[in-house]
Amino acid sequence: MGSESAHELISKRVVIAKRAVENQRERFSADLGRVGSQWKKDGSRVTETDHAISAGILGELASAFPEDQGLSEELLDEQPVRITSRFTWVLDPIDGTNNFAIGLAQCAISLALLEYGRPVYGVIYDHARKVLMHGGVGFGVWDGERRASLSQAGLTSRAMVGFHSPHEEGTFEGHADLLAANAKLRALGSSALHLAYVAVGLFDGVVDHNVKLWDIAAGLALLEAAGGEARFLANNPLPLELFDLEMPRIFYVAGSPNMARALSAILGEVK
Repeated sequence: MGSESAHELISKRVVIAKRAVENQRERFSADLGRVGSQWKKDGSRVTETDHAISAGILGELASAFPEDQGLSEELLDEQPVRITSRFTWVLDPIDGTNNFAIGLAQCAISLALLEYGRPVYGVIYDHARKVLMHGGVGFGVWDGERRASLSQAGLTSRAMVGFHSPHEEGTFEGHADLLAANAKLRALGSSALHLAYVAVGLFDGVVDHNVKLWDIAAGLALLEAAGGEARFLANNPLPLELFDLEMPRIFYVAGSPNMARALSAILGEVK
């Protein structure tokens, strides 16, 4: 990598990453609601489009940056992968696969660049709005062609909070009611979009009990670039050292620093 600065190294990768994601838009749109799906053992859904998009994006990145690791849950066998490279790509080819499989537009391609195990840039294609969101610290946050900024709204009855209900029945009981009493909840079916919408100012906050790192890695880069904060109330995955399909589900809240504090306060710190 020579004497190039970290900013220069990331900039080079961003150009290719954006192009690789854009190159999958046509396939994404053509297959929406038109492909079969299967259920994986963890209860999540997968389609042949997940595999095709994973291969396409990671293939482009590998051609340009063979020294980087490229990871997607859809191209990994059962063996965990240890992170050994400075730069690692973490891809969720279709975030919101349940929506995608039945033809609902609220789904996304989510690609994150990690440096030393931490997200430094995110690229998210929002199919519902046909917009590419992207950004990282030192680069700003972009909602298409619009330079975006974080909402500074507090936790009030007017606040818009993305929410994904707990994965296991009987866990975190009462959280939905508690949140609904304090904010307006929105459940889009895509964790990547929930967090990205916070970063670009469309939502004020997000609460999710169910995610794994590939769901939110790109959004975390956008959030940090926007000056927001994510609080991991259970199973902080960073820095990523081992990419494991069996990694525990993450419970986190995010928004402006004030919003993140307020959300974690009403839900309680989970150890």
